[in-house]
Amino acid sequence: DPENSGSLIGELRRAIEDLRPDRVIVTEAGEWRLAKCFRDAQDDLDIPLEIRQDSRFLASHAEFETWAKGRKQLRMEFFYREMRKRYGVLLDPDGEPAGGAWNFDAANRKRLPGDLEPPSPLKVVPDEITRQVLEMVARRFGGNFGDLEPFWFAVDAAGARRAFDHFVEAGLPKFGDYQDAMRQDEPFVFHAVISLYLNAGLLRPLDLCRAAEAAWERGDVPLNAAEGFIRQILGWREFVRGIYWREMPGYAQTNALNALRPLPDFYWTGETEMNCMAQAIGQTRREAYAHHIQRLMVTGNFALLAGLDPKEVSEWYLAVYADAYEWVELPNTHGMALFADGGLLASKPYAASGKYIDRMSDYCTHCRYDVKESLGETACPFNALYWNFLAENRETLNRNPRLGMIYRTFDRMDGAKRAALRKKARAYLLNLA
Repeated sequence: DPENSGSLIGELRRAIEDLRPDRVIVTEAGEWRLAKCFRDAQDDLDIPLEIRQDSRFLASHAEFETWAKGRKQLRMEFFYREMRKRYGVLLDPDGEPAGGAWNFDAANRKRLPGDLEPPSPLKVVPDEITRQVLEMVARRFGGNFGDLEPFWFAVDAAGARRAFDHFVEAGLPKFGDYQDAMRQDEPFVFHAVISLYLNAGLLRPLDLCRAAEAAWERGDVPLNAAEGFIRQILGWREFVRGIYWREMPGYAQTNALNALRPLPDFYWTGETEMNCMAQAIGQTRREAYAHHIQRLMVTGNFALLAGLDPKEVSEWYLAVYADAYEWVELPNTHGMALFADGGLLASKPYAASGKYIDRMSDYCTHCRYDVKESLGETACPFNALYWNFLAENRETLNRNPRLGMIYRTFDRMDGAKRAALRKKARAYLLNLA
């Protein structure tokens, strides 16, 4: 449209001039910048503008603030328990957690056996309207990051529900055991791949939690699978949204570890000899998707260890994933992946050497680097970077009680080895540019 103003507020003004309504009703925006634009517009428009609460979430801003007020630390686990009680999810008749525990995270960390084949997500054939949009995108934005074809996402509520129902039947039974697992050329494992539908409003969060609970009650899925799935929606999704709105706009500027290194080009190209990074970035380009461990413990972990600028990392995550909205992307990046908020969201940095990736995947067996080596030409870069990260940030992190044992291990190392590890890491970081 040649008359398009280029902004939502501008288009709202144009629509008001054309249609002459008595008032305007909008759902609150999912991004602080845009929400402010609409709040400011309330005073500038000649007609009433009513901003309504977003019904795609279960905890309002006021409810989260009531829960958070006066707490020294904001931890998802305790918020999650309150949400379970409020909505009566996975509780026994006495109001206690089903199975005697609130959280079965310890039962969610199995490595995927080589002979276990995960199911594919439900893939929808594009309809005529979707095909027209794809052709337009290819024509106007063909040079942007990502592969447009094949496109198999659902585009309406009915399709999104079919995709979720398929997951409950085919993926959820094994999701609990293997939700942290990764495998070469296996982008989805047992994950639902429905966050893009949920965040766009095609699915309702409580409906999904009830369906997972019902599957457990029928005996179709184990408790650790139902609880693990519900925790991501009723716990984590609601919690990070609460953090975002409570802490913005300053939250976007946080950089507690003073990380300033530019984002390397291979985040956009996928061209790196680190196989785990190539796998995560390559599937991101193809599918606009990576599951939470790939985002946190591969691409996010590398960004943390390498001291990459949080703003640049956040821009990347926001650009490349189909489910990325700032309310969910920013806390997960700044708080979980990069510890840029100084511990507001997570109790410690999720820093790890190559050992973690090797334990949870088969990536290392396909890599030119040796995950068991820390020094030498074939040493896994994650190993030296891990110890260098701890050394560089010791003044900030040394008082963290969850890192005390790791620092004692570092201090017991031979001095020459510590120096060699840091030299190795610095040489690698110099080459990133």
